Amino acid sequence: MEDSNATKSPPKDDLIRNKERFFELLSPPSARRTAILGVIGALAFFGIWEVGHYLTPKSGQRFLPAVEEVLGRLHYLYTEKGFLEDVLISCMRIFGSFLAASAIAVPLGIAMGCFGNLKALVNPTVSGWRYLPAASFIPLLLVWFGPSEGAKMGLLFLGVIFFLIAMVLDNTEAVRREFIEAALTMGASRKRIVLEVVVPAAAPAIIDSMRTMIAVGWTYLVIAEIVGAQDGIGAVMMRAGRFLHVDIIMAGILMIGVLGVLTDILFRVLAHLLFPWNVARKV
Repeated sequence: MEDSNATKSPPKDDLIRNKERFFELLSPPSARRTAILGVIGALAFFGIWEVGHYLTPKSGQRFLPAVEEVLGRLHYLYTEKGFLEDVLISCMRIFGSFLAASAIAVPLGIAMGCFGNLKALVNPTVSGWRYLPAASFIPLLLVWFGPSEGAKMGLLFLGVIFFLIAMVLDNTEAVRREFIEAALTMGASRKRIVLEVVVPAAAPAIIDSMRTMIAVGWTYLVIAEIVGAQDGIGAVMMRAGRFLHVDIIMAGILMIGVLGVLTDILFRVLAHLLFPWNVARKV
């Protein structure tokens, strides 16, 4: 009898151990659970937004439009106002300026991480530039380039490059010293150590840093497109602001958020394709 009872009812400790708690330390959820929780979080956000709209007095509801109103306005912008062209122009500005910043920041950050003298020469200046807000360069960019595409791209470029250099430097310095020492012991040249040891080891972390910094670039988009812009998401939002079209402003904000999420997914997929071994190691 005792054996049958033990088989039917597992010990209490086992039940507690097998029960998955929401606030579990060092326990990443499965991919399926992550997707479900993400959807629930998004629905909760839009639900709170919708409730906030209907709790707002009638006289003030135009300043907090409902979710369906904003989505309807977004559909109107695409079908009637050629908003797709503005979205593509904004994407071109973001990705173009970010690629230009990365072309400088990534090689420089790797070189600084590999060679201490270069780091001592450059890092104090780069660190100082990080504390200057990119928006403070707007008057200077207008003097240099006028209200042109160069001023907008320049602002987006300055918004990410100095932070990206610092992050790539940290990623490079995080490469295990044993790898470099082993390569030196086997007689590898400096060039081969940098290109065949340091760069492959640091590359996954560098992609993660780039993913983080392009998100920062999206936050500067509206500021950049204030500078004499006639097109782009920011320009559409600024024109709407002059006439208190809050639904269009919120539609623009929502569009930037969606594009940011898609950009993040793009970088995650890229990292998965380039470094599948790193994804497996994280799991």
